[in-house]
Amino acid sequence: MSWSIIREQGSWRFSQIILIVPLVIVLTVAGTGCGTMRSGRAWGENAANPFAWERIPQAAKNAALDPLTWVPLLGAGVVAAGGWDHDISDWATEHTPVFGSKDRAEDYSDIAHYVLLGEGVGTALLTPSGGDSGDWARAKGKGLLVEGVAIGVTYGTTVGLKIATGRDRPDHVEDDAMPSGHAALAFSGSALANRNLDYIDMNSCARTGLKVANVAVATSVAWARVESKKHFPTDVLVGAALGNFTTRFIYDAFIGTKPDDSFTFYVEPGVSGGKIFLSWMF
Repeated sequence: MSWSIIREQGSWRFSQIILIVPLVIVLTVAGTGCGTMRSGRAWGENAANPFAWERIPQAAKNAALDPLTWVPLLGAGVVAAGGWDHDISDWATEHTPVFGSKDRAEDYSDIAHYVLLGEGVGTALLTPSGGDSGDWARAKGKGLLVEGVAIGVTYGTTVGLKIATGRDRPDHVEDDAMPSGHAALAFSGSALANRNLDYIDMNSCARTGLKVANVAVATSVAWARVESKKHFPTDVLVGAALGNFTTRFIYDAFIGTKPDDSFTFYVEPGVSGGKIFLSWMF
């Protein structure tokens, strides 16, 4: 990624983040994509066929309990309950603390959310899908179809909710503020890339670092929409939750394989506390 750091009015502001995450991934996992996972299966070979109905509720539950789904929704609720939407929007567009100008923030969000979507496709091509060219192409085709459906459902749901809510943008453009399409698609691309990374044989520290970087870029896209006066904070928070949920749900329900990682950890919140789940496969 090319970081352009500029000095403006006594503070450092970055103007754009473009290519470093996809580039780092390509360099890190170069040479993968052929062969199979340790289980002997290929990524994408069982995408939607054979289809297992029992995966649907589990995929929905996992997607809903993913922190990148419920944390943004919780944040949106807090902002809405506090009546802070307009205050945060006004402060962000007046001070532009990250990007330095509304135009720069808008340009960044336009570029970066497409970069994340491209990374979602690029990492899919690097997952292990067999050594035979025919099998590889079939497996990739089916897996990429699922990814395309996830992006399409995210986009379609976003448009539908915009029509249903009819909320005006902070720059007074009518009826299409809630939720943010840029935020939804950025988090959709990030979710795809991060799920694909689970299937790629690579150093676990590098995998974690790349996942964190993807989420950071998606988050910066969401904030850029606020700073550019295109969306209120609740718009981008709901968009982030929507993009992550729909993508994780469709990916896990229809890809039909499990990553090689043997260790699983997640937290399930509850009314009187919560549960921590640990599993170790051997």
